[in-house]
Amino acid sequence: MPTDLAGLPKGPDVQGIISARKGALMQVTGADGNRTPVLVAEVTDIKSSGGFLGLDKSKLGADSLLNGLPVTVKTVQWNGGLVASQVRLSNKNLATASMIRNGTAQRFGEHDTAIAQNAAATEALRGRFGDIDQYNVKGTTNIYFDTGKWALSRDEEQQLCAAASQAKGMDNALLLVVGYTDAVGSEDYNQVLSERRAGKVVNYLQQHCGWAPYRMLTPTGMAEADPAADNNTAEGKAQNRRVAVNILVSKAVEEREGG
Repeated sequence: MPTDLAGLPKGPDVQGIISARKGALMQVTGADGNRTPVLVAEVTDIKSSGGFLGLDKSKLGADSLLNGLPVTVKTVQWNGGLVASQVRLSNKNLATASMIRNGTAQRFGEHDTAIAQNAAATEALRGRFGDIDQYNVKGTTNIYFDTGKWALSRDEEQQLCAAASQAKGMDNALLLVVGYTDAVGSEDYNQVLSERRAGKVVNYLQQHCGWAPYRMLTPTGMAEADPAADNNTAEGKAQNRRVAVNILVSKAVEEREGG
């Protein structure tokens, strides 16, 4: 890992949400579904975009970079990959990250277990291993798409905000967004398409429905896996071109609150 970024060739600017963290590696998923791995170095400049509690007057630690947070990243090229020279967070989302880290707001401490299990829940869906049964599903809203598309209609936008409103009424609820396709097209194409659909829904939930990033499990695309209907009929394919918005509550949290 470089200790000085001066003189390294400039890389692309990356904008999106943090969709994975592992050690010094951060994955940023853009609105188009593209995933960009970026290393966070000791010398990476991490700041808020404004003056929330004066935090932008000094460098933030890499522990501020939580899954689900929207970021804008400037990069340099190093050793065949990208290193973040600068990471910027918005005031609103930095406030959320700070409250989670310090445990100072609205029972955030009760979310710690679910947030820590983020990657495990996603892997359980992707690889069919892990314990997805640790969550109770309190409701599912399905959003459907035209062939090869990921745009949302006005009615679907209203459905998403209704789902977010329902989840906000539940203590400790999280959202898990999973994108799917029908069986038309190559596996690689459908993987990207399912991720774009999931990303579109996540962005709308966060930007227009007021759903907090820290209450969003890492979204995933499942391509044509787990079809809801027969892919050999037009009606079945239409039901499979979907994004499922699942309202989840940790069983451990429910049991603890239940006494």
